[in-house]
Amino acid sequence: MDIGLIARLLPHFLQAAGLTILISTLALALGLAVAAGIAAARLSPSRVLRGFGAAYVSLIRGTPCLIQLFLIYFGGPQVGITPGPFAAGVIGLGLNIAAYMAEAIRGAILAVDRGQSEAARSLGFSRGQAMRRVILPQAARLMIRPLGVNAIALVKGSSLVATISVVELTYTAQRLIGSTYRPFEVFGIAALLYLVIIHTLRRGIDRLDRAYAPG
Repeated sequence: MDIGLIARLLPHFLQAAGLTILISTLALALGLAVAAGIAAARLSPSRVLRGFGAAYVSLIRGTPCLIQLFLIYFGGPQVGITPGPFAAGVIGLGLNIAAYMAEAIRGAILAVDRGQSEAARSLGFSRGQAMRRVILPQAARLMIRPLGVNAIALVKGSSLVATISVVELTYTAQRLIGSTYRPFEVFGIAALLYLVIIHTLRRGIDRLDRAYAPG
């Protein structure tokens, strides 16, 4: 192992790690926003909205994330949309993870005892008020762990944006291989930085889970 090479390459990887964190954070924010809408559609009394939500989840979960990225980045110009690599990566990852997060949100809401909603309605709450004031506060605790798992999967999946030339950790490793011919050190640094990012995220999820634990 060439320690000197690792020291020289580390600043490049730290910069790339910052971009990995940024693209993952933005994709996570987009994914949560879309997931909330899809989950609401899936739980809606409207058959049209339920059908739309189910179709979205089925389509996204039934096709590879890489193909979805290619459709946005390479296929977008055919329909008049020309996102740059970074924007395409955020949109692709965000829309993909939204399908999984929507099911996590829906599952947490359905896990709340149905009697809670009925009790709220008997007190005069509307369906929306019962959801906001009674169901969601209880479901939020149940969402933390599955949403956290999805967030970790998103960080790992962010390596796919290397295929559309986003200069994050994986792309940086691939580029440096060509100039150093030292795959062990190069990919070792990338793997270590992914591990640090994911470990930090996992610790944050654990702390949040404990903070909202009953009692």
